[in-house]
Parts: sequence; C-alpha cells; structure tokens
Amino acid sequence: MVLAVVVGLYVEQGLALLSVHSQADQQRTIVQRLARQNRQLERQQQSLNNPGTIQADARELGMVMPGERPYVVTGLPGR
Repeated sequence: MVLAVVVGLYVEQGLALLSVHSQADQQRTIVQRLARQNRQLERQQQSLNNPGTIQADARELGMVMPGERPYVVTGLPGR
C-alpha cells in the first residue's frame, strides 16, 4: 500500500515536470517571436527617422519644400 502511494506521488511529480517543460517551450517560442518583432520595429524606427524617408513620405502626401513651386500634371494615359 505504501509503495503504491509513493509511486503515485512520483508519477504526479513526473507529470508536473512534463507540464513545466511544455510551458517553458511555449514561453521560449513567444520570446523568440517578440525578439524578431522588436528587431523589425527597431529597423522601422531607424528608417522613419531617416531624413530621406521623411522627405519621401511628405512628398507622397503632396507637400513641397519651402521655395519650391508645386504643380500638377494631368492628362496622362492610365491615370
């Protein structure tokens, strides 16, 4: 009887250990995914702080530099 109780306790602890390992693997996967996302966001931040990118984005919005003369080309085929 005592032996059955001791074996039961070991089995319970073994199952708990397997569960902890599974959770650790899941957490490692999440950390790796977040690290990749963080690197991607850091590259995006560097790009957005680049003066060339800022100027290109502003021009896409129709903005012009001080002293420039804005103009619109119309009548082009395919537009």
